[in-house]
Amino acid sequence: MSDPLTTAGEGFHPHLHDFPGQPAAPLRTRLHHIRADALDGDTAQTGGMRRFAAVSGKTVGSEKLWMGQTHVAPSTSSSDHHHGESETAIYVVSGHPEFVFLDDSGEEPEEVRLRTGPGDYIFVPPFVPHREENPDPGEEAVVVIARSTQEAIVVNLPQLYALPADEN
Repeated sequence: MSDPLTTAGEGFHPHLHDFPGQPAAPLRTRLHHIRADALDGDTAQTGGMRRFAAVSGKTVGSEKLWMGQTHVAPSTSSSDHHHGESETAIYVVSGHPEFVFLDDSGEEPEEVRLRTGPGDYIFVPPFVPHREENPDPGEEAVVVIARSTQEAIVVNLPQLYALPADEN
């Protein structure tokens, strides 16, 4: 016998409910369950991809963390962008997304393409311009993202550029 599943947004215990006339349990005193079908698409977006928030200041009251999913359709490339002061960790769930940035440590800036697969991780430092690409013509790429800020900071850019050496 197993306990019934909790409802999205409900606390860690299936019997934890808010009753009329009684104060609700504070957000920071209970666990939060965010079901896959309850992800929030009302978050910062970049052309060519779709982000869905699971854990954020808006969804669960987090103060220092944002976590969610990004989907990149087959044969699609995102716009160039960076995530401001956020550190970003990416876990590849499915597909073979490629992460592209410019490296200017040589004489000429060079485009670097990180080709990934399920189970791989990527770390994106703050302010580093990049884009995601899904070259596969038949399979969507899905990744889980964790950020060091409570909301998804997204700064869309007109082009990809390398950070000057003094900003690294």
